[in-house]
Amino acid sequence: MSVIAHIKKINLTEENTMQLWNKQLEVKARKYPLYSQDGKGLNARILVKYFNPYGAGTWLITEAEKQDNGDWLFFGYATNGYEWEWEYITLSQIIQTKVKVFGYRFPLERDLYIPDGMTVGECLKRYGG
Repeated sequence: MSVIAHIKKINLTEENTMQLWNKQLEVKARKYPLYSQDGKGLNARILVKYFNPYGAGTWLITEAEKQDNGDWLFFGYATNGYEWEWEYITLSQIIQTKVKVFGYRFPLERDLYIPDGMTVGECLKRYGG
């Protein structure tokens, strides 16, 4: 089966897409509210890692705080494939970000295997950056 034929068979619905945020992460986020790791730089612990599985784009979220509207405001170290920078992004922006592959749009994914307690610097050293 060709790659394009395989992609056409994929039916992305809420039931079969990756869960980008869950109760376990909400509990973990209580340890890392906004500004809790201020000044730690690359020694900041990663709460959650999101990435583009089809190319460039990684978000190492180090702090999170639930907003009055129910959304989550994140702070972390991110790259679009060219340079890394510290930035704010919301959970809704992560969810709405879609990657175009062969004319189809796919969501970002959450790294399920990043070791708990890993720092930004350790992640960059291990996985590149």
